[in-house]
Amino acid sequence: MKTDTLFTRPISKQFEFDADVAAVFDDMLIRSVPYYKESQQLSVRFALNALENGGRVIDLGCSTASLLLEIERGAKGNDTIELIGVDNSAAMISHAHKKIEAFGSKILLVEGDILEYPFEKSKVILCNYTLQFIRPMLREQLVRKIVDSLEDGGVFIFSEKVLSENATLNKQLIDCYYDYKKIQGYSEYEIVQKREALENVLIPYTVEENGAMAKKCGFKSCDVLFQWANFATFIAMK
Repeated sequence: MKTDTLFTRPISKQFEFDADVAAVFDDMLIRSVPYYKESQQLSVRFALNALENGGRVIDLGCSTASLLLEIERGAKGNDTIELIGVDNSAAMISHAHKKIEAFGSKILLVEGDILEYPFEKSKVILCNYTLQFIRPMLREQLVRKIVDSLEDGGVFIFSEKVLSENATLNKQLIDCYYDYKKIQGYSEYEIVQKREALENVLIPYTVEENGAMAKKCGFKSCDVLFQWANFATFIAMK
């Protein structure tokens, strides 16, 4: 796994999931998202709960397919489960293909825009730190498509960076997160560089706004499975 050193040099553009990011993405996730592995394990567990009788899983913004591979391992060869990963980054799909080949996986990968993807009926839909990169005016439209494509009793599991409704607490949460990144080996310069690259690209909601959006779009419930400071994993049930 290649170490993330992307922001040790001056940025020249806004953040995008290009070949440079794809090459270090697994390391970036582990070092940039607090308790990433733990939240991923929870996502796998609750996805498998919904897949007790088989069904289709679609991971929107699958990146290098790590989450789908974990679900496949947890399913222990259950042929009644179909796994599909969708991502608009050719570089991410390329890295995902290499992983899938290495593990002899049956995951199907689709390079394409998740906003235009022709959803099929599914039991589980995943969206791991992806909604936050979709403009608010389009985000709700996507969630409605997700609700419509899920089978009754299906689940939508998604993780997001979140805001606090309290401005003072929000600043404290950000400071807490930056301290976490320093412990992971990122310098102050790298942290500032990445923050600037993500400006106006990553647009987070509060926990309450994410829950309200899910229910407005048709989910019966939306609960937090895990939260650390300003990072949260949700499960919405149809």
